[in-house]
Amino acid sequence: MLALRYHGNKDIRLEEIPEPAAGAGEVRVRVTYTGICATDIEEWQFGPLWVQHGAPNPLTGRQTPLTLGHEITGHVESAGAGVTGVRAGDRVAINNVLTCGACFWCVRGQQAVCPSMAVAGLSADGGLAQFIVWPADMVVPLPDTVSDEEAALVEPATVAVRAVRNSGVKAGDTVAVVGAGTVGLLTAQAFRASGARVIAVDIREESLAIAKSLGADHTVNAASGNVSEELLELTDGIGPDIVAETAGAANTPVDAINWTRRGGTTVLVGIYSATPQMNFNNIVGSERRVVGSVAAGPGDMAVAVGMIGSGRIRVRELITAKVPLERAIEDGFNRMLRPEKDAFRILITPGG
Repeated sequence: MLALRYHGNKDIRLEEIPEPAAGAGEVRVRVTYTGICATDIEEWQFGPLWVQHGAPNPLTGRQTPLTLGHEITGHVESAGAGVTGVRAGDRVAINNVLTCGACFWCVRGQQAVCPSMAVAGLSADGGLAQFIVWPADMVVPLPDTVSDEEAALVEPATVAVRAVRNSGVKAGDTVAVVGAGTVGLLTAQAFRASGARVIAVDIREESLAIAKSLGADHTVNAASGNVSEELLELTDGIGPDIVAETAGAANTPVDAINWTRRGGTTVLVGIYSATPQMNFNNIVGSERRVVGSVAAGPGDMAVAVGMIGSGRIRVRELITAKVPLERAIEDGFNRMLRPEKDAFRILITPGG
């Protein structure tokens, strides 16, 4: 079968590899769509950062070269021995995070920080291929209210759900979401659904317009250079209760902390390829709480599926293009790399 493989920095290749077969407890899924994420682009250009490289992952035994793609949906084609609860023909989203289930963190319900964690497309073969084999208990059935195309954005919506849960948000809080890319727009909607007042911050007017259409209460164009003043004006001089950073740019983590009100919470969601300097007195002296949020925890993906199915999170507006796997590099990865950033999610259709 055809697959898009990560070999190393700036080295991704379309290759023919053997089709996988489902083993005991696994399902073989014919992939319908896989989204290209900014993390995929960062790994390609700056990695390996998160891609398993140099030593095998302890759960999967895999390292580079690996099939990319972690935002995956498809139809179950076959099931291995002992599989119950899912059968051939079912439409599913791939819950892409595998954990050991036995370490200090897993037994305390903190699976997202399991030291052995493996992720499809990063430490196990992912969805930029015609088929993927995955543990049957780690696929989430899709209701009729979620289309195949929408299901390709379940994984980034799950990241948004995780960030909201980690933030400790309360109904009536004011939340600024820094970065109105795909994850930022999904995070803004998830916060809005929790009863928060949401302010979207970005440098692109197109992104801010979409944020407004998806329910943001206010927008701030960061290109003005007056973000702090505008946020204070929108919050009676106090600042947002929560600032969620999803842009992953060089200085936005520091900005997000500084824009958070005294005694408020900053949630860092982006994946960072730069290492900015920070005056930690701005955290200590203001008793700000800074929280990292990554991947997903138990139940997060099922919540995301439900929110998409009910319309509380809208994803169709974020689908920019659908591209066949044969053109994934030219029309997918290269387009996502353009400085004009004219794409939110490009979905790859493996076909076959």
